[in-house]
Amino acid sequence: QVQLVESGGGLVQAGGSLRLSCAVSGNTFGVFIMGWYRQAPGKERELVARISSDCSTDVVDAVKGRFTISRDNAKNTMYLEMNSLKSEDTAVDYCAAARRWSSWDFWGQGTQVTVSS
Repeated sequence: QVQLVESGGGLVQAGGSLRLSCAVSGNTFGVFIMGWYRQAPGKERELVARISSDCSTDVVDAVKGRFTISRDNAKNTMYLEMNSLKSEDTAVDYCAAARRWSSWDFWGQGTQVTVSS
């Protein structure tokens, strides 16, 4: 069974930075497409960034230039470096793993990111 565990969320002032981590159990991390999603209060869950097994990345326009997604296959861990945080970045952030681009197979439990203005 594959398990995803996020960490690194917290409360930060606007303009600050946080680094989220997603640790994945098992020995198949290297083949997964990995992604970060977020869900703000009263809104639907939305994709933030994703990274392929060969480290090709895709970041949505709302966070482009501020957020960086990366992975360390040796550590079975994915990261989201978040800089210049804004109040609208306040959300529960989730990591996800997929064997194919068509659907996400596994989800973490989420970590709260709160940006105060």
